[in-house]
Amino acid sequence: MLQLELNKLTEEANRMNARIEMENCMQELRSYLGIQEDIELQAAVSGQVPELHVDLGSALQLANENSPEIQNMLCRQLESESAVSKARANAGLKADIYLRFGLTQTAEKLKDSYRNPLDQQYVSLGISLPILDWGRGKGQLRVARSNRDLVHTQVEQDKTDFDLNIRKLVKQFNLQAQRVHIAVRTDETAQRRAEVARRLYLLGKSSVLDLNASITEKDAARRNYITALYNYWSLYYTLRSITLYDFEKSVPLTENLELIVDARRQ
Repeated sequence: MLQLELNKLTEEANRMNARIEMENCMQELRSYLGIQEDIELQAAVSGQVPELHVDLGSALQLANENSPEIQNMLCRQLESESAVSKARANAGLKADIYLRFGLTQTAEKLKDSYRNPLDQQYVSLGISLPILDWGRGKGQLRVARSNRDLVHTQVEQDKTDFDLNIRKLVKQFNLQAQRVHIAVRTDETAQRRAEVARRLYLLGKSSVLDLNASITEKDAARRNYITALYNYWSLYYTLRSITLYDFEKSVPLTENLELIVDARRQ
């Protein structure tokens, strides 16, 4: 009886924590969907997942073509090359050309000063040549080249990590469907075992502790089943966001901007 009382208190605390977590997740979902009303959303949990197998080569190609991370890497390389070019230009000769054009007039009254203005043109041509900069220009150029080499090394490492991450996601996703099927069968088996344990307890052929253990295993199997579904769809939409490709329908996730603009105009 003490064991049952302890289990009851533990499950009450777990239920309260689960309720709080569910309400927090529901609030975040309503905020993401733009729902202002305090309504309760119900998720339809289905064990049916599409039989998809993502090709690793295609996923790597699509990710390298469409992922913004690759574009950020290219931008970092171009910015480092630009810094080197700027440092090289600042270390050489400098020529400045000025061209100025203006109008001038004087008068006793303000309105008369705007009548028949006189042209005032001024052209200045100047060349500045540093006689001695104490190696400052060469030093800046060496620093820029060093930073460029560092950026290139970091980009190569980031590119390697990016490809490894894609490989890991694809392998995990291709195995996750099988994990979902196993979790479904485990959940169904645990449900039947809990029902059998309940009947045996009513017939006096098992103890209440055995019944409680079967209920605990049933709840754990259901949680593992929900977690397997969550991991499957999380991996799927992560791959979609990186590759910008719908593997279920075999279509790219692109939109024709001209068609969207024309539709809104109509």
